[in-house]
Parts: sequence; structure tokens; C-alpha cells
Amino acid sequence: MAGSVGPRERIVLYALLTALTSLSIDALLPGLRAIGTDFGPSPPLSTQHVISLFILGMAFGELLLGPLSDALGRKTALVLGLGVYAAGTVVAMLAGSLEMVILGRFLQGVGVSGPKIATRAMIRDQYEGDAMARVLSLLFSLFILVPMLAPALAQGLIAVAGWRSVFVLYLAAAGLLGLWLMARQPETLPPERRIPFRPKLLLRNGLRILSHRRVALLIVATGLVFGAQLLYLSTAADLFFDAYAIAETFPFYFAALAASIGLASYFNARFVQRFGMEAMARAALAGLTLTGLAMVLAVLSLKGNLPLPAFMALVSAAFFSIGLLFGNLNAMAMRSLGQVAGLGASLIASGSSLIATGFAIGMGRFHDGTPLALAFGFLVAGALSFFLVETSARVSSTPVEAVR
Repeated sequence: MAGSVGPRERIVLYALLTALTSLSIDALLPGLRAIGTDFGPSPPLSTQHVISLFILGMAFGELLLGPLSDALGRKTALVLGLGVYAAGTVVAMLAGSLEMVILGRFLQGVGVSGPKIATRAMIRDQYEGDAMARVLSLLFSLFILVPMLAPALAQGLIAVAGWRSVFVLYLAAAGLLGLWLMARQPETLPPERRIPFRPKLLLRNGLRILSHRRVALLIVATGLVFGAQLLYLSTAADLFFDAYAIAETFPFYFAALAASIGLASYFNARFVQRFGMEAMARAALAGLTLTGLAMVLAVLSLKGNLPLPAFMALVSAAFFSIGLLFGNLNAMAMRSLGQVAGLGASLIASGSSLIATGFAIGMGRFHDGTPLALAFGFLVAGALSFFLVETSARVSSTPVEAVR
């Protein structure tokens, strides 16, 4: 039986569970070159797919674990996800080839969708509107410490015990969070509000959600913004090494850029209830678009030789905008879900993950060792998302009614 958990402990637990996704991506970045050295490329696979196919696994897991959270309860779905995540971690940790590392990463992605989806659904069960956006922003501002600290910690582990030690860290984190959850977090979805796990019913409710124009538009917008960040994550290690000859100190530059997202999330949590999530999202999308445009012009005018201080300043500005968007775009989409929060959260997360993966892989093909592809990624994601959010504002936000 779970004990009583206060609001602060609840938010910290949700933040750490959500941060498992970030930890699973960011802590492995310093090890990508070591993995590549051990196994070499295995066309059509490369070490970039260690990141992108983790996100693809998340997209598949979200489609399953979201509906399970509506049918069985949030805690059951979350614990199931942690179990799959642990299995994938073991596969990758013991891998003898790049293919097996990527298979383990795919399974990790499937499993980590449990904490990602279930925590969002738990928040939707307990909060609404701008209050929900505030909680999501507090959550993002807390877990942003993970990308700030994870690469440096992982680089130290890799130096001492090799890249496989990072997966030991993943396994320990999943186990400890699972124990904390089972001991302290009560179920937020009572049995009378659960929706049976029936494929025909899921299809009907899924179609209702996806046919809601506001939700569909916001899914695409969220995916594009996530895609811009994923493009950076997929190319960051190579970009810093190729363009700026930075290797050993990479985690510190990575942490400095991640701090911009954390600052933005904290800023959003302070002001979203004053200005509203729609206004904050519009301002952030305008900022991302203008930053992307400025970066494109700067890189082109300097023939790819963008100075490091200018690169850090422009990417920090883009990440500040992205930090404002995470909580707000998710809250705007979740607001229209009503009783299908679990399935809706899974479709939002899965759809945005698929879009993000396609966007990052497509734009990543143009990576030439300079920041140009990343700059275009910020510009395209910002401009298209701005248009989609403006269009969604003219669409009804009436909640989706579940078919039972």
C-alpha cells in the first residue's frame, strides 16, 4: 500500500520518472564514439541510430502503454514500462554488436514510455488548464538537471569502466524509481473511471482523438519542436568535435546549453498563470523562428565557420524557446482529452515522437560538420509550428468524449 505523498514529493517523483527519458539519451552521448570504435558502422546503421531508434521505440511503447494506463491504472502501466526498460538495458549492456546495442536501445525506448506517459496522465488526473501547465513546467525545470549533469557523470564512468557502465547506471535508476513509486505514490485513476482495453474501443477512441483538429495540429507542432531538439542531440557530439575540436570538455558545453531549457521552464512556471499558455507558446515559437533565421544567415555569411561564442549564444536562445514550449504545447493538447487522458497522452507522445524522429533523421542527412543543418532545423521547426499553433487557436477545444 502506497503511503501518503505530499505535493512537493509528488512533483519530484514525477520529474525523476520523466527524466529517465532524458537520462537515457544524454548520458550515452559521450559514449557514442566509444561504441563506434568497438563495433564500427554496420550500414545502414550508425551510432546516430543509437539515439534516433530509442525515440522510435518510445513511439511504439506509447501506443501500448497509454491505453494500458487507462485500463489498468497509471501505476501498473508505469511499473510494466520500467520492467521492459530494464530488459532492454540488459540487452544493450551485454551486446556484442552494434545491432544488439540498437535493439536494446529500442526496447529501452518502448519501456521508458511507461514513466513518460503515465506521469503525464497522473498530472492530467489531478490538474487542469494553466495549473497543469505550471506543474509541467516545474517538472521540466527540475529534470533539466539531468541533461546538465548526466554527460559529465557518464564521461567519468566511461573513462573508468567503459561505455557499458552507463547501462549499469540506467538499471540502478530504473530499480530505485520503481521502488519509490510503489512505496509512495497512490493510484490516481479510480476503477470506475477506467476504460477497458479492447482493440475496437481503442480504435474508436483513438480516431476521436486524432480527428479532433486542435489535438492533431498540436501533435504535429510538438513533434517538430521535439525534432529540432532531437536533431541537436543526434549531431551534438560530432558537431562539437568536427566544427570546434571539442571532445573532453563536451559535457560542460552540453550542460551550459541545457541550462537554457531549465531556465525557460522555471520562467514559464512562474509566469504561465499570469499570461496564459497560448501567449507563452506564441512568443516562444516566434523566438525559435527568429533565432533559427539569424543562425542560418550567420552560418551562410561566414561560410560555415560560425565562432563558438556565437554558436553557444544562438543555440542557447533556441533552447530557451524550446524550454518554454515543452510544458505549454503538451498542456494545450492535453486540455482537450477529458476522460481519455491516457490514450490521448500516448497518441500525443507517440505521434510527436514519430514526427520528431523523421524530422531529425531527414535534417540530419544534411549535416556537413557545420551548424548549418541545425540552424535550418530550428528555423523550419519554429516557423511551421507557429503556423500550426495559430491555426489550432481557431479550432474548438471542447474535450473529446470517450466511447465506452
